Amino acid sequence: MKTNLIAAVITGTVLSLSGMAYAAPMVGYETVGVSVADTQVAAMGWSAEKQILHKAVYNDDHKKIGVIEDIIISPEKSLSYAVVGVGGFLGMDRHDVLIPFNHFRSEGSKYLLPGATKPMLKSLPEFKYNKK
Repeated sequence: MKTNLIAAVITGTVLSLSGMAYAAPMVGYETVGVSVADTQVAAMGWSAEKQILHKAVYNDDHKKIGVIEDIIISPEKSLSYAVVGVGGFLGMDRHDVLIPFNHFRSEGSKYLLPGATKPMLKSLPEFKYNKK
């Protein structure tokens, strides 16, 4: 009860000082972070971690041919490519390839790569991150 009262007093103080509650601390006169309302809206949104990353990729025969390891966002901020890991065990000897995201087809919670096979993906050039 005492903790709830303290939280209510702090929240009321923040609201009265800023006019809006923020999920992050105030730094000088600038607010770092987003408002509580923005956090609640974002929590209902789409998550790459939950809906794309580490999901299996299947071919037309519904055989697993790889795993989506990463997504690459172009400088224009559009979803451009998926990094698909092919083969390997526990990350060892995995061959990462870059596949344009528009080549995938979503079927329920599965990601299909029509016309692809595991040997075909392994024959593609290996994707390596730029080491800037």
